[in-house]
Amino acid sequence: MKTINETKDIKHRVITMLDRNELEFLDKLGKDALFSTGHKLSYSEILRGLIDFSIEIGLCANMVDSREGLKKKILQQAVPWPEKVKKEA
Repeated sequence: MKTINETKDIKHRVITMLDRNELEFLDKLGKDALFSTGHKLSYSEILRGLIDFSIEIGLCANMVDSREGLKKKILQQAVPWPEKVKKEA
């Protein structure tokens, strides 16, 4: 039987369909990191970073029914985020 700590490390594969511009953007982020730090960020690392950020700002998708709606919600919740970080520090 697995303990709680053992199940936390289980990863799941997520497959998505991205268009050329989206892929080029991910490539650019990865290469920017490579040239500035010597470490290229993989697609997975970039997506995990975006998900971690969404978790940190407390992203909630209530009343969101489209990709555009989700982008608006992210912006609404991200703008006050630096103030939240300052208060917690």
